[in-house]
Amino acid sequence: MNSQASYPTIEHQNAAEAIVDFFAPLPEVDTICLTCSCARGKASRDSCLDMLVLGRTETANLEKAWEEFYATAPVFQELAAVGKYTHVDLDFSDGHFAPTPRGWTGGPDEFELVIGNYLVYSVVLHQNGDYFDALREKWLPYYDEQLRQQRLSMARDYCLNNLEHIPLYVPRGLHFQCFTRFYDAFREFLQALFIARRAYPIAYDKWVQEQIVEILGLPELYQQVPRLFEIRNFESDEILVKAEVLRRLLDVYAPV
Repeated sequence: MNSQASYPTIEHQNAAEAIVDFFAPLPEVDTICLTCSCARGKASRDSCLDMLVLGRTETANLEKAWEEFYATAPVFQELAAVGKYTHVDLDFSDGHFAPTPRGWTGGPDEFELVIGNYLVYSVVLHQNGDYFDALREKWLPYYDEQLRQQRLSMARDYCLNNLEHIPLYVPRGLHFQCFTRFYDAFREFLQALFIARRAYPIAYDKWVQEQIVEILGLPELYQQVPRLFEIRNFESDEILVKAEVLRRLLDVYAPV
């Protein structure tokens, strides 16, 4: 974890400080964190400012107050002018992390992502209690083994379900659906990979090299990953070979 915040522009920093000044006096706020790219020193001037406001209780009142503040404070308009899509992404959490229901075609859920980005890869900007520390003690270095085994089996099942649909779609010429299934299977493979190694991810569609090489220490695996998406003829059965390779990687790197 980084121990200090890193902002790509002064406008990002000013906006973060304004958010801290706004929320810090409120008794229901325990911790204010910088998250995502800025917290990891990876942000550019076009990056959003991602932050977390953590409290023990319901956050609806905090969210309403934030909406009014965000709409009127000039510091956020100044941030918006820095990049084409630059804005503040502010999350509110009561710290009650739990898996949510998911469907077979929606890709991986965000359970591990939320814990990782909130508790592992964040930078604390203000702390007014011990709730954040208690959550880190509960969830780190990883959640309990019974849940881990359940989550690993689930991630594998969803990955395999997507891969097993591809041979059914290729003969029908449903190549875009094949690609969708393959992409979802790849993200579910990443989810299973992190669960198998008891590590929390950052994202399943960004920073893939950093995560596989630096966090998981698997450079030999990453060498194979870009080639999964190197398809010469989209309207062919080439993706069947890619699906089989991904299935083998799942069994090798994320076995039950």
